[in-house]
Amino acid sequence: QVRLMESGGGSVQAGGSLRLSCVASGGLDIDFYALGWFRQAPGKEREGVAFIGSGGTTSYADSLKDRFNIFKDSSKNTLYLDINDLKPEDTAVYYCAAARGSIVLLQSRGRADYWGQGTPVTVAS
Repeated sequence: QVRLMESGGGSVQAGGSLRLSCVASGGLDIDFYALGWFRQAPGKEREGVAFIGSGGTTSYADSLKDRFNIFKDSSKNTLYLDINDLKPEDTAVYYCAAARGSIVLLQSRGRADYWGQGTPVTVAS
């Protein structure tokens, strides 16, 4: 059974940093998938945060690219998201997602084959 398991969320002070992890298991090889991080704040719609294609090309939401860094470790079959200079508006549940198809559809429409259960991030001012 394919599974994506996020971890690394928590409560932090504004200005701090976090590293979120997403471990893939159950036969999903991250090198053959487009991968992404999404977040959903209370009362708001889900939004795409950062994406990485199977070849390693990355893309970010325009407003976040200076503080967010997505990368993967194929040897650990794990996707990561570093978040720096955390702000209260970063408070949300963060989800990882994997798509067999185009990263464009993952990024533009959130079309994924697999989703994790989410890890919450709370940033205090």
